[in-house]
Amino acid sequence: MKTFYRYLIAVFFLSVLVLNTTTLEAGNKDRSGEAGASELLINPWARSAGWGGANTANVRGLESMFANVAGIAFTERTEVIFSNTQWLKGSDIDVMNFGFTQAVGENGVMGMSIMSMSFGDIPKRTEDLPEGGIGDFAPSYLTISVGYAKAFSNSIYGGFNLKILSESISDQSAQGIAIDAGIQYVTGARDQIKFGITLRNVGPTMQFSGDGLSIRSILPGQDDKFTVEQRSAEYELPSQLRIGAAYDIDLALGHVLTLAGNFTSNSFSKDQYTFGMEYNLKSYLYLRGGYSYEEGITTDADRTTVYTGPTAGLTVQVPLNEEKGSAFSVDYSYRSTDPFDGTHTIGARINL
Repeated sequence: MKTFYRYLIAVFFLSVLVLNTTTLEAGNKDRSGEAGASELLINPWARSAGWGGANTANVRGLESMFANVAGIAFTERTEVIFSNTQWLKGSDIDVMNFGFTQAVGENGVMGMSIMSMSFGDIPKRTEDLPEGGIGDFAPSYLTISVGYAKAFSNSIYGGFNLKILSESISDQSAQGIAIDAGIQYVTGARDQIKFGITLRNVGPTMQFSGDGLSIRSILPGQDDKFTVEQRSAEYELPSQLRIGAAYDIDLALGHVLTLAGNFTSNSFSKDQYTFGMEYNLKSYLYLRGGYSYEEGITTDADRTTVYTGPTAGLTVQVPLNEEKGSAFSVDYSYRSTDPFDGTHTIGARINL
């Protein structure tokens, strides 16, 4: 049976690689700006963001809902996380995130997360009143994710994630759905070698609608007004494919250094290569850092992303019940940006 699973995952990897190779020539960077729902690309979790999301192959628990949903299969009982992200500090954009995972049955795990973006109050302006003075409106983005993952063997873990999207401003809104799927493969004498692959944000197009697209007008020679409703253009979701690997190095008893990296193929922006490392001190302290590279990121003239590459983070964890393995931890991450003052994420985690 183990041989069958190995062949199955090998075929899956090969199929996705062939698909990826045939679609890379479609342009990627030439399609920049054509997709919508870009909030799907914002990582709201501190641990995985601390090393740039390089842990596609070895992400574990609730944070896998973003990076690779297969990883939630490693939840032993219950995990709960609250996190806050100051996205592009100085822009006054906050990202609030909450989620939990719960083991169900012998090998299955259910997960749910809610991400909400707050942009603050924006003054309303119209053609007749371009200076405002008629009140404010608050845009809102909401993403609800429900996932399920399962351990198919001691080496293979897989899962899927359904996302419900909602975007709204004062008088327009759009709704949509997206699906993620992922696989992780663990091997080695001490399970120190890990591979992962995930396909994210696949779904139908979205379209804005509402009163903001309507105008009241009259026909020449007539007194009655009528309503004209315009149709907004549809937009696609920012789908991406990630392939990653990780390796654990035992430095001494209770000291583990993990090296990880992944390749990200973006449908509507440049492809990325991410490398990171994490140092684990007896599960009490975690230090991590990473670097995300894409074409042109090293120079201001050629850079087409606000992120400049470096990331860093740490976790302080306190055991609550060593017999059950429950613990409380605080996570923090920093992502360098230009302009703005970086992206900062802090989270509180409880493992029961």
